[in-house]
Order: sequence, then structure tokens, then C-alpha cells
Amino acid sequence: MSPDPSPASPQPRPSAAASVDAILVLGDDLRRRLYGFVRRARRPVTREEAAGDAGISAKLAAFHLDKLVAGGLLRSRYDSPGGVRKVGRKPKVYEPADTDIRISIPERHHDVLAEILIDAVLTEQPGEDARSAALRTARHRGEELGARTRAHARPGRLGPERSLTLSETMLEQHGFEPHRHAPTELRLLNCPFHPLAARSPELVCGINHAFVAGFLTGLQAAGIHAILAPRPGRCCVELRAASGGHNTADPATDSAGSCAKEHATPPMDDLGSTPNA
Repeated sequence: MSPDPSPASPQPRPSAAASVDAILVLGDDLRRRLYGFVRRARRPVTREEAAGDAGISAKLAAFHLDKLVAGGLLRSRYDSPGGVRKVGRKPKVYEPADTDIRISIPERHHDVLAEILIDAVLTEQPGEDARSAALRTARHRGEELGARTRAHARPGRLGPERSLTLSETMLEQHGFEPHRHAPTELRLLNCPFHPLAARSPELVCGINHAFVAGFLTGLQAAGIHAILAPRPGRCCVELRAASGGHNTADPATDSAGSCAKEHATPPMDDLGSTPNA
């Protein structure tokens, strides 16, 4: 299958804080009813139409509808409902916003994994197996994100600590719960792909590793490597200062096999003892 030169770009996802705010807006029973009416209408509706369905005044309906707009759940504009023009000012109409609100605690980003796998299928190259295509795609996606982060931050030449600081922001946004264990060591306390990672650690941990390593490449981070260091209950990847003793294998070729071996043998904790299961 020949590669698709321009796979679809992923749509931006609302921040966790924005998602929580949107859910709080729907905490009111009346507001939920109004929101449901607007969604079911499949067309822009006026406050009078929403008020009639809910059995309330148009003024009260407008108050709640505007709250839904402020929460990012609806959008509004002034237009003629049904395309029928009348004399005077156009009424304010409401319709669903193009947002995808999701909340999970801890954070899960299965959509990112799905997008990587779909793009891998669409761009699979002759002689390339499915796993290799997935790792290549994950690394490419990470490189693009790293390049965008660098273009936005304009950090100049990056040393290890500054590289980790920029990486920490991105990893937090993607639900990895990064923890600065040391000035040049970043541990990821959450796997945003769990529980799918448990079903196929070779594939999913390899994708994780390739994505993070690709981000560092695109960021042009100096002296920092993404390594495989699986520990119970958290992400299999860590970011550390470059050292000859660490696993810095190319994620496009060796990630999955290395991760499977690490999962079979729990890592030693900081005191040198094996952690309890």
C-alpha cells in the first residue's frame, strides 16, 4: 500500500480544565434539558423555541443557553431560523459546538492511540509489517509535535534540563503525569493508553516509546533520551540524561521486544530491592 502523503491532522482536544467546566455547566437539570433540545433539533434554534420546549420564559431560557455557550457546549449567532427573513433585527440562535468533551480520572487518551494505528494502516509501505508501520507513525507524530513545540517556544540550543522542562509540559497535556525525579530525570506516573497497554505491551509500549523519542527528536533536545523502564502502575517510558548504560535503542526497531523483556522482570527500586507485586 502506498503511503498517503497527507493523513488527516488530529483535532485539538479541550483541556482537562475546560472539560470539567463544561460538565459543571450541565449540573443543572433545566440546563441539561435545554442542551438536549438544541442537540436534537439538528438546526439552529431560538431562545423562544427552547423556552417553549422547557416550559419556561424566553428570558430564563436565554440565561441558561448563554451559560452553555460560555461553557463551550453551544455556539450562538444572529440569524434567521430556517432561512426565513423577517423585518427587524435577526434573532439570536443556538446550535451545538464542535467540541468533544471527555473526562477520565486518571487521564486516558485512547483516541491518540487510535489515530496512530489508523494512520499506520493508511500509510503502510511495501514490505512493512503492521507493528513497524505503527512505530514509524508514532515516531513521526512525535517528531511533528516536537517541531511545533520548538517553533512555538523558540528555545534556541537546548540542554538537558531545559529539554526536560519543555517535554514535561507536553507530557502533562497528554496525560502522562510527569514527575521530575531529578534535574535530568523525568518519570511518567500514568499510562494514558491503559488498559490497552496491558493487552499488548509489546505493541503499545513500543508506540509510547517511539512517540516520546520522536518528540525529543523534533524538539532537538540535547543530551536526553527516552528509555524503556517499566514499573508497576505507571508508564513504561522515562526521560533521562544520556548515558552509555541506558537503553537508547531505536524505537522503530527495538522498542517492543525490549519492553516485553522489561515487563517480564520488574525493575529494581531506588534502594536496590525488588518492589512487591
